[in-house]
Parts: sequence; C-alpha cells; structure tokens
Amino acid sequence: MLAEYDGFMPRLDSMIQVPGGQLHAVVDGDGPPVVLLHAGIADLRAWDAMVPPLVDAGFRVIRFDMRGLGSSRTDDVEFARHRDVLAVMDALGVGRAPLVGNSIGGMTALDLALEAPERVVALVLVASGIRGFDGGDTADEIAVGTAMEAADAAGEGDLLNELEIQFWVDGVGQPTTRVDPSIRRLMLEMNRPGCDADHIGGHPIALEPPANDRLGSVGVPTLAIVGALDASSQQATLVRIAAALPGARTMTLPGVAHMVGMEEPETLARLVLEHIRPLLPWS
Repeated sequence: MLAEYDGFMPRLDSMIQVPGGQLHAVVDGDGPPVVLLHAGIADLRAWDAMVPPLVDAGFRVIRFDMRGLGSSRTDDVEFARHRDVLAVMDALGVGRAPLVGNSIGGMTALDLALEAPERVVALVLVASGIRGFDGGDTADEIAVGTAMEAADAAGEGDLLNELEIQFWVDGVGQPTTRVDPSIRRLMLEMNRPGCDADHIGGHPIALEPPANDRLGSVGVPTLAIVGALDASSQQATLVRIAAALPGARTMTLPGVAHMVGMEEPETLARLVLEHIRPLLPWS
C-alpha cells in the first residue's frame, strides 16, 4: 500500500513471501533502484537518514528487514541471504541495481555479485566482512567477545545486547557516550530481539566456494568503506579488498565505528552517489 513518508516522499510497504519466511520491504522515491542491506545488529531503520538524500537525488531506494529481524519473519529453515535479496528485487520488478551493504549486508551484497553478477550494477561495502576471511582480533576485542559468549550462554539478553552495542556502535575502548544518544537507543532497540535465546533467525547457508576465494572474479565497480573506530577485523577486510578485488576503491572515515550510515549519513550518501551516478542508466 502507498502511504506518506514523513510528509515529503512516496513510500511502499510490503511483505514479500520467500520459502519459509516473509520479508518486510520498504520502497521510497522514484527512478533507478538502489538496494540498501542493513547490518546483522540492526533492521531497515538503520538506513532512515540515508533515504532522503538518495531520493532527492532521483533514486528509488529499496530496503528490507533480513529474516528474523525487524518485521520480517522466518521459520527454522535453511536459506541463503543473497537469494532473499533476489526475491525482493524480483517481487519489486528490479532487474539490476547497485547494492549498498553494511556489515553482513555487505557480505550478502558481495555474495550476490559473485552468484548473479548480471543483477548487480555496483557495490558499496560499508564496514563489511568477507565470507571465508578472518581478519583477526586484538586482545581487547577477544576479551569483549568472551564476555558476549558468556552472556549468551547464561541467557542474559540485556547484557549481551549492551556488549554488542559497545563493540560495534561505540567502538571497542570508546566511551558509551561517544555516539548520539538517539542512535544508541535505536541500536539497542533493533538489536535486542536477536539476543533472546528463543529467537528464530533461520540457518543461513554459506556461499561455496566462499567469497574470499573468488574476489578476483568480482566484475562490478566496488567502493569499500570502513570507520576508523571499527573493529580490527573490518580494518583487515578493507586491506584484503584493496589487494584482491581488481579496481576497488577503499577509504577510511575518521571518527566513526561500524554504523557509518547512522553516524555520517550525509557523507555516506555523497560517496554512494559519486560511485553510482556515472553508471546510469539501469533498471
């Protein structure tokens, strides 16, 4: 159904059926499509601040909640994240589009570019990992990870949520007051359901062979971005992309951690537009 989006742009809200689940998708604006894929600790609301500048630039912005997150649902089934992206694109009549992916959303975008390159115009990988690549952790990061595992094993969902937000949103070793309080509150809200022991998120199927073994086969223009305060594994991923992905552009943004699109939406929107505009047209 069509509804108003903050009073200034059209919005389409829909539930898309996929095998074993339903995906909540939102479309804003008109024009060439751009698909935004959120992080695993968030839902589609993580892109709220990115939508207006992209729509104002003349693009149709598509986002959806991944299985088990936000308003999307899944049975306890196996599924492939990149095939869910294709299902959303198919349901919305999108043949090709640039993919902007944050964290696991970036990994999903990269997998899709390898499995169905004819559907992908370009990649913007934001604080992304690479399936099959281990960037390593510092001693401080290992300590936080151990605390997360203990909270998870003890069924302490609130503590696990707080630790995950400290790690990814604040940045390891950073004060809990570093980010805007409204961002932190929203992140705690979006991440909390996935911290429950009885949360159903399905069972993602890994791409084989993994993306790390196939980076040289990525044939679309790629921009990779990481925040300077993000985890060491994300910093290592940027180095790996620069070395192994032909023609990829990489950059580090100072003063931000994992959720770049929430901390610096105007900057990220500008970088996305600079990357995709020269590639027009597509549909």
